[in-house]
Parts: sequence; C-alpha cells; structure tokens
Amino acid sequence: MPVKHYTKDELKIKWDSEKCIHSGICIKGLNTVFDIKARPWINMDGASKQEIAEQVRKCPSGALSTIED
Repeated sequence: MPVKHYTKDELKIKWDSEKCIHSGICIKGLNTVFDIKARPWINMDGASKQEIAEQVRKCPSGALSTIED
C-alpha cells in the first residue's frame, strides 16, 4: 500500500511512497517525527502539530501533504 495516513488531533498527514524522492528534507528538518529506522516511520507525538505541518509543507515531491477535513 503506497499511501499511508498519520493523525494528531485534527492534523492529518498523507504519505505517498510512490511520490517520495527520498530527499531527506523531512528527516533533516524534524528528526523527532521522521525516522526511517522506526516503525511507523512518522511519530506524530514527536513535535507539535504546527511544527509537523510546517515541515510537511517543505516536502519537495509532494509525497508528504496535509489533509483538510
């Protein structure tokens, strides 16, 4: 399954593995949330909702995105 969803309160993150170019920007910018050695690799408790959303917006491929209700 190439698309996974992660949720923290009203913040929902979508990760599309087929779009991911593995630039590492997410990991370098917020390694308390994004850790490719961990399972799941996105720890939504690793930072505030605002910090996570800001880092997701920096994804160059669009593999990480926020989902609005």
